[in-house]
Amino acid sequence: MGFTPTDFEQFVATRSSTLLRSAYLLCGGDRGAAEDLLQDVLERMYPRWQRIRGEPEAYARAAMVNGAANRWRLKSRRVHEAPLDAAASEGTASPEREVADRDLIVRALAALPAKTRAVLVLRFFDDLSEAQTAAALGCSVGTIKSQTSRGISKLRELLGKGHENENPRAVLHANREG
Repeated sequence: MGFTPTDFEQFVATRSSTLLRSAYLLCGGDRGAAEDLLQDVLERMYPRWQRIRGEPEAYARAAMVNGAANRWRLKSRRVHEAPLDAAASEGTASPEREVADRDLIVRALAALPAKTRAVLVLRFFDDLSEAQTAAALGCSVGTIKSQTSRGISKLRELLGKGHENENPRAVLHANREG
């Protein structure tokens, strides 16, 4: 028993905004790439819709992780450009600082290897358990645990001055609405 085309329409209507936020983080903060990634995944899901077994959202997440990894492989072959706003500026506690912190977190996530970034996004942004994350990525729970540990350590390093006492897990959870 598969899903009907009407089920697909309902799935897209109810879950696409959540999936887009995950895609945004998986794409390192590039909204255009995130929209493209999600669109590609949904386009590939539609003809397979009636054959999808289990949760369609888990299927979509796994496809997004794989698609983001493929994008990063292609992107790594391109000439790297330095954005004009790459210089960090110190600020005070304010709404502007919150936006700057979110930007810093997105940049830090973008600097992580694709698999590590995927683990952190699925675990802390999407609130999946270790077992659900392992299932989505097709690996063991032990791999998720080690990737999480390494990713958190690297995030601490990348977040640097002003964030050294913050728990990256809490920072990821606090910035879910970005």
